Amino acid sequence: MAKQIKGEDGKVYVEKKPIYKRVWFWILVVLVIFIGSAAVSGGSNSSSSSSSSSSAKSSSSSSSSHVSATKVAALKSAQTYSDTMHMSKQGIYDQLTSDAGDKFDDASAQYAVDHVKADWNKNALKAAESYQKDQNMSPEAIRDQLTSDAGDKFTQDQADYAVSHLPQ
Repeated sequence: MAKQIKGEDGKVYVEKKPIYKRVWFWILVVLVIFIGSAAVSGGSNSSSSSSSSSSAKSSSSSSSSHVSATKVAALKSAQTYSDTMHMSKQGIYDQLTSDAGDKFDDASAQYAVDHVKADWNKNALKAAESYQKDQNMSPEAIRDQLTSDAGDKFTQDQADYAVSHLPQ
């Protein structure tokens, strides 16, 4: 509790603690230090895990050639896009190379889409199910969306598979 002092003019004033003696100040300092150290250590951990996974990926995918860290990073992004967003091969490539996306070079993006473990038919079906459920689209509208250059960019065969396997 703040200390009360009577001034020369007879008024009562409250003497405030200096900022460094306040509890909220130290809580804020600890939080800043914690977040800062997590950001710094998180960055170094991800680069070390990236390089360790790089060597693991390169030895598993091609034992005779070396795979760059950039290609491994592109492959990880591609796998995430396939697993979570159910994107098409062309959609992933475009996302990886886009200035508004991951900004990978063409060679790294091509490596990623060539080596990603994806079932493109399954991805098309998942996207189609989402369109059917969330947007109430007709099968033909879904097929058009899946194959559109402005849409998902699945192949015609993948879109046909997806539409033919939609729940009725």
